[in-house]
Amino acid sequence: MDLQMLTDLYEFSMANGYYATLPHDRQARFDVFYRRVPDNGSFVIAAGLQQVVEQVANWHFSKENIEYLKSLKEFSPDFLDYLSKIKNSCTIQALPEGTPVFPREPIISISGPLIEAQLLETFVLNIINHQSLIATKSWQINHAAQGRPIMEFGARRAQGPDAATYGARAAVIGGCTSTSNLQAASQFHIPAAGTMAHAWVESFPDELSAFQAWAKVYPNKISLLVDTYDVLKSGVPNAIRVFKQARANGHEPVGIRIDSGDISQLAIKARQMLDEAGFPKAKITASNALDAHVVKSLLDEGAPIDNFGIGERLITSSSSPVLSGVYKLAEEEVNGKWIPTIKVSDSREKVTIPGNKQVYRIYSNDQPNKAIADVIALADESITAPLKVVNSNPTATNASQVLANFTAKPLLKTYLTAGQPAKVETDVFKIQQTSRQLLAQLPEASKRLVNPDRYPVYLTAKLADLQEQLITKAQFAEEN
Repeated sequence: MDLQMLTDLYEFSMANGYYATLPHDRQARFDVFYRRVPDNGSFVIAAGLQQVVEQVANWHFSKENIEYLKSLKEFSPDFLDYLSKIKNSCTIQALPEGTPVFPREPIISISGPLIEAQLLETFVLNIINHQSLIATKSWQINHAAQGRPIMEFGARRAQGPDAATYGARAAVIGGCTSTSNLQAASQFHIPAAGTMAHAWVESFPDELSAFQAWAKVYPNKISLLVDTYDVLKSGVPNAIRVFKQARANGHEPVGIRIDSGDISQLAIKARQMLDEAGFPKAKITASNALDAHVVKSLLDEGAPIDNFGIGERLITSSSSPVLSGVYKLAEEEVNGKWIPTIKVSDSREKVTIPGNKQVYRIYSNDQPNKAIADVIALADESITAPLKVVNSNPTATNASQVLANFTAKPLLKTYLTAGQPAKVETDVFKIQQTSRQLLAQLPEASKRLVNPDRYPVYLTAKLADLQEQLITKAQFAEEN
């Protein structure tokens, strides 16, 4: 699906106004960032870059698009003619997908003609906000599962086909191992997972007949849903009978799935029954409205669950369903010179960070694989120790300090340049692996699911000074 028309009307209204009043080649740079972490966490997992890059690289308006815009009777003929001829002229810098990103850090920076860059806002935010939200929720659940496989089961509860498909992609970036969604599985080369629903069991005269029929059709995929009637009185005993029959025929069962009831106690008793029957390797899968806190609680209680199937609370991020990423102008080119810009607000939290920036992850030279902070700097700055920095958190009391004895690694990379093929990773499991490596570098306290420690993010003194100068300038202009 082409997304050039997934744009709010006001974007076109502004673009038409820019065309009428400003030089058509006026250049601008916009940053995508967020201010608050969902679920009171400490970071977000960046996701959605592949789709953004692919859409921007092929960005253009069809005849049908232009005819529709013309029918609105709001735009000049010259502007519509301009739109009909343009192709992407923008450059994209971004954090690699899977990167843990902290509040106020640029996830993506888009530069190019002001008119074009402005028109990209809505669909870029739509993609980045959604996939980053689901990848983050997935990471939380996978973190709680302590290495146990998580299967994404949420397609039927997602807010539409795209949310189901791209949400499954994001869920894998966040750590999931498979999906039940065949559209996502085929499109993104994700292992497909799933066996039966209760309807299968209900379609046969009794539970045992249903299990036997399944084993006959799928002798190497005998994973049985045991909670249609009674998990311990019929489900598990009938599963064991079928497992024994399968073993006698040379097939080993996969295991059972519990989808209702007191999953912790049922799993404990089911594990005992399976072990006593000679099936210690038969796996127990849990599903049914699970999230990170339920998963952690089950495991804390000692529930012998081998893997989880998680649907609605993952694919919708139901506990915190919005990532409020924003798209803000950071600088403009005027008469051949780049001028930093800023949005000033009564709320200090909403003041933007101006200019062309780079984000650095800071590592102690004493522990080179452990990140200790991030630093947002102007792109032309040299980041060397000692470095004076200012806390980027506007509510911080200990605002400034000096960093010493560190190595700085830049995070923002160029993924698209106008006229050049896009360079972006498309293998979701390679992205997942990159994410795991970067997450392993963060302090453990910042990865707690409840009350995580705040990971430090700083501005360089030069960038902080620029921000203050522009705030003062804007306030002075407003007063006069």
